[in-house]
Amino acid sequence: MELRTLRYFVAVAEELHFGRAAARLHMSQPPLSRAIKNLETEVGASLFERSSAGVTLTPVGAVLLEEARALLDQAGRVRVRVAAAAGAATITAGLLGDTSDPSATRLAAAYRRRYPHVEVRIRGTDLTDPTCGLHAGLVDVALTRGPFDETGLAVRELRADPVGALLRADDPLARRTTLSPADLADRRWFVFPQGTDPAWQSYWNGGEPREGPVVRTVQECRQAVLWNGTVGMTLVGHEPGEGLAVVPLTDMPPSRALVAWNEGDTNPLIRSFVEIAIAAYRD
Repeated sequence: MELRTLRYFVAVAEELHFGRAAARLHMSQPPLSRAIKNLETEVGASLFERSSAGVTLTPVGAVLLEEARALLDQAGRVRVRVAAAAGAATITAGLLGDTSDPSATRLAAAYRRRYPHVEVRIRGTDLTDPTCGLHAGLVDVALTRGPFDETGLAVRELRADPVGALLRADDPLARRTTLSPADLADRRWFVFPQGTDPAWQSYWNGGEPREGPVVRTVQECRQAVLWNGTVGMTLVGHEPGEGLAVVPLTDMPPSRALVAWNEGDTNPLIRSFVEIAIAAYRD
């Protein structure tokens, strides 16, 4: 069995959907389906039950999933150890904005345990560049949030988080249990500088053009609300700080936490980082 085929199988087994697995693998669905069919022929048993209700693992598929994950994990360790022996055991990771996410802390601990001899260089970036320097070639991999221009990048979703309106605690709207962007239509919003990725700017402005103070960091967002009574969006799960409140927003899609890297980059350190990030954010 080729490692590539096992990687295809694991993607389908985790997504339980051939279309989503193909998108995750950055390939079209027909060759993925053929690869799984060939693997089932090689194994001599069906790995998936396919029905109108969806895709499920067979008992044989469940066993192969456990073994395939172990094999891919070991292969990743081999690649990283070889890279370390060749003197290439350094990776630069970009982190967006507020890095207090417990999942990121779990990722750091897990990566350190797995690869203690790999040096991870951290480049923190403000909210004006959601790619954390990927497009500029400043980092190898990024922990960030969408949406943004993904041209030339490979992206995996780690988690989706609900968003809310960030308000002063004494704002009349702060007493509401929920709000919609329409409730904030006549308010001034904090905005990112001109030249910021349009998709990113639009999302964090609730999908509408806004006017208000220009901000670049999480702290500037909070201070803009405190000092000026402006509004904006933030994650519901983030502690806003003294004097501020967060009210969940309806009619807004959740914010997607992502890991991203340059498409086609075969650095084994990146692959290992991505795999451990997916596990850390899933826990």
